[in-house]
Amino acid sequence: MILRKYVLVSLGLAGLSLPLKAQVNPKEKLWQTLKAIQGNYVDSLSDETLVNAAIAGMMRQLDPHSRYFSGEEAAQMQEAMKGNFAGIGIQYMMQNDTLYITQIVPGGPAEKAGLQAGDRITAINKVPVKGETNFAIMKKIRGEKGTSVSLEIHRKSGGEQFARDIVRGTVPDRSVRSAYMVNDQTGYISLRIFNETTRNEMDQALASLKAQGMKNLILDLQGNGGGYVQAAIGVADEFLPKDKLVFYSVGKNKGKDYYYTGGFGSFMEGKLLVLIDQYTASAAEILTGALQDWDRAVIIGRRSFGKGLMQRPVPVFDGSVLELTGARYYTPSGRSIQKPYHGDTYNDNAQTRLASGELLHADVVHFPDSLKYSTLIKKRTVFGGGGIMPDKFIPLDTVEHNGWLQNVAAHDLTGKATFDYLDSNRASLLASYNDFKTFNRQYTVPDYLVQQVVGAAEKEGMPLYPGSRDRIISLLSLELKGRLASQLFAGNDYYLQVINTDNASLQEALRVLEKPAAYDDLLNGAAKQPAEKKKTGKSH
Repeated sequence: MILRKYVLVSLGLAGLSLPLKAQVNPKEKLWQTLKAIQGNYVDSLSDETLVNAAIAGMMRQLDPHSRYFSGEEAAQMQEAMKGNFAGIGIQYMMQNDTLYITQIVPGGPAEKAGLQAGDRITAINKVPVKGETNFAIMKKIRGEKGTSVSLEIHRKSGGEQFARDIVRGTVPDRSVRSAYMVNDQTGYISLRIFNETTRNEMDQALASLKAQGMKNLILDLQGNGGGYVQAAIGVADEFLPKDKLVFYSVGKNKGKDYYYTGGFGSFMEGKLLVLIDQYTASAAEILTGALQDWDRAVIIGRRSFGKGLMQRPVPVFDGSVLELTGARYYTPSGRSIQKPYHGDTYNDNAQTRLASGELLHADVVHFPDSLKYSTLIKKRTVFGGGGIMPDKFIPLDTVEHNGWLQNVAAHDLTGKATFDYLDSNRASLLASYNDFKTFNRQYTVPDYLVQQVVGAAEKEGMPLYPGSRDRIISLLSLELKGRLASQLFAGNDYYLQVINTDNASLQEALRVLEKPAAYDDLLNGAAKQPAEKKKTGKSH
């Protein structure tokens, strides 16, 4: 009977609220809801918790790229985009409650203090590291520049146990992941993000490669998810003459803002090829679109992500930040590359495209005539409406993205195997291979090390089945060699140099450069264009 009365009272209250519905101010409704929850909900919830949930709900009504960041999250995001941080200059891994140093940043505080790759950190500020998470360790090692951190070190090679007080300094967090000469005339630069130091890093990388005889450049934007738009303009300036439009944006009031090059670049001439894939997004697409529209570069790979929205940070008084989409951007030819963002599959980019066949076949993507544009110099046909289409399509290697390899990486089985191997063989390897070039040319990963990873995977419930086994073993061996190189030789991302020997897009770029006519044909539009939708005579 009590339950029945409660239900009747609830229904009665609901009925009383109906006549007032038209008179309620939506903002007042939000405030009333907050008060109602605080006064009637069975559990206690803070105002901050409820307000944050309300803000998150509002963000979900916008586009997928408008987001809310708490004060702490906003500070972390800003720190990540500076291009440096205050720390001691090490890379590390946590394995079986032991913290191993895998790499020392050259010239950093750790190197100056005498630390070496392979050292074990047993305690930080006299607190044992056992049981700590990677994030907790990072917070302890990083800090204010000029402050010190105390580390207790065990060095297996000499059986030493010692302590070091290391003063934190500025450690670069580079956006140029790797820059090296692929052959006598061709340079390679991998750009992982666009941050505050990107332009300076590009200046340095280009100067170094040109000093080594670079005539052609391969710019790798595969996996580059974007960053600061200003940095993308700066990189475009490296390759395009003065006063060339990089992109324009259209905001809420429909006014247009135009962004041009300044003419201060260092690689205005010479063949340029840009590598992209389904993860290339945002600022990376701005750069790619500008270079394609001005017929400055040949684009190789797969259709990019398709993010053509610009976010602007709007600070809130408590230090939190609303990152709101304030404009849409367009390439110099007028293309919008934003793909539709309604539906649940927007961020499930790779799986959706793989299921459609797009990542495997060039002729799967179809564009209507309304999305057809022309490049500005050679008048090639290009398309808008969802990412940048490459001039030369490279299908996805489905074995490389095999679930077994992904699971092995997720469990870091290769990381543990390489560290254990180096722990016993570092000195002998460095004696046999005194530099990276010698190592890369002569070293072969022993079969027992590969089988060790396969065995470890089986113990984790991930057996390697016969299908594509040889190819998977080959890729696993390459991964191990890359990891060994990156831990043996500090100063550059040697991992990428090893892995790139099997990068299909990079190898195709080199083949294009071997035949001058092939490069010219692609810039003149001789490559097969994506199919256009046939007109049916119906209007929509």
